[in-house]
Amino acid sequence: MKEEQSYTIKQTAEQTGITEDTIRYYEKIALLPRAERKDNGHRIYRQEDINTIQLIACLKKTGMPLEEMRPFLAVSADTDPAEYPELVELLTSHRKNILSQIASLQQVVDFIDMKLEEGRYRWDCSDVDLDGLLEKRMGEPKPKSVSPVEMSYFSVSAKAGR
Repeated sequence: MKEEQSYTIKQTAEQTGITEDTIRYYEKIALLPRAERKDNGHRIYRQEDINTIQLIACLKKTGMPLEEMRPFLAVSADTDPAEYPELVELLTSHRKNILSQIASLQQVVDFIDMKLEEGRYRWDCSDVDLDGLLEKRMGEPKPKSVSPVEMSYFSVSAKAGR
């Protein structure tokens, strides 16, 4: 029988993009199980550990606090989600929050695009209708409108940065 592949902490860090110190910290706070050790005391990680670290990294990118990850890490990867409706509900709620954040960030991108377009045409074509120029752009949709609240936020921010 073939022995399962094992990895050093350095190899695990390289594969997951998580630093060695962070991996040790996750073990210390029991987010990850304690790594097996070689006779010389060096940590040994398996593919399952790497998958768990990648899941932690993914959830962390979404803004999920480490403590809220624990229930998701407690169930195995091959578990049927229907067996844990409370986790499905938590993840669904978290997903909705992420979609809301994405929509909010898209508004910021749209505002920035609008400002860039305004600046590009302001100096060259001050008497040309900006909306008409934006509609004629090839291959790019017209930027979405930005609400007055968002405009005031950026106007105040811009003034404060001067």
